[in-house]
Amino acid sequence: MTKIAFIFPGQGAQYVGMARDFFEQDARARGMMESADRIIGAPLSRICFEGPEEELRQTRNTQPAIFLHSMVAASLLTHITPAMVAGHSLGEYSALVVSGALAFEDGLGLVRLRGELMQQAGEQQQGTMAALVGLSPEVTEELCREASAAGIVQPANFNSPGQIVISGSVGGVRKALELARARGAKMAKELVVSGAFHSPLMESARQGLKQALDRTTIQDARIPVYANVTAEPVTEAAAIRDLLYRQLTSPVRWEQTVRNMVRDGATDFIEIGPGKVLQGLVKRTETSVQTAGYDKLADIMKTRGES
Repeated sequence: MTKIAFIFPGQGAQYVGMARDFFEQDARARGMMESADRIIGAPLSRICFEGPEEELRQTRNTQPAIFLHSMVAASLLTHITPAMVAGHSLGEYSALVVSGALAFEDGLGLVRLRGELMQQAGEQQQGTMAALVGLSPEVTEELCREASAAGIVQPANFNSPGQIVISGSVGGVRKALELARARGAKMAKELVVSGAFHSPLMESARQGLKQALDRTTIQDARIPVYANVTAEPVTEAAAIRDLLYRQLTSPVRWEQTVRNMVRDGATDFIEIGPGKVLQGLVKRTETSVQTAGYDKLADIMKTRGES
């Protein structure tokens, strides 16, 4: 039996021109995007369409832009019902809206604030991130512990088998890169990022976000949401609030999330929003499942038999 999982991308999936086709060709999508501009008091749709790339890449813009693209696409997929949902970091907010736990307007406000707080934290606490390929989670955790003598460093994203991102202070991450190369990593490369996301250097952002989360109405989810922090399904509002709070300084357990969704019956993974990053991670983790992506309006129209 087919069991569909909706998955939503996170930061890094953005590109200039994203969601323009939705705005130009679909009245409902246009209304959502104009509403989003009003809610956050900024020309978010223009930044999506025209950039410039430097402006779109600012965390405070990137996060609501990706969220908005995902939400617009999801709003046109009402003819497909997922059995479960998940999102990578920022994408967890998109998943929560689709699950019924968060209202679109509340999700947008949280994501905008989250982006601003993370950008500020990155400016206040200089940090970095790095990608490792070819090491196990156990070896990565061990070398992070060893490198922590040189500064804060921990796993940030367990993306797929053998692909892990680490995060922390410049000294800690660079020491971990040295150790990773010595342990035989196929790749150990520092990334160009604006902050040490999913590390203790995001603590100030986490505290600011907690105040907003405490004020936000969160409902029990109608569809199980697989949380980044635990990789397990959650539906209770109180647990969702706590997991969103913990998410900012905790690793994203994406590989285990995909495995657990398959364990619970997922056969088809549909990525909703910009890019194809998550489809690749799913395929590298579970080769038996089907993947698809809805980035463009034309992708969605095909599922309705329209052209």
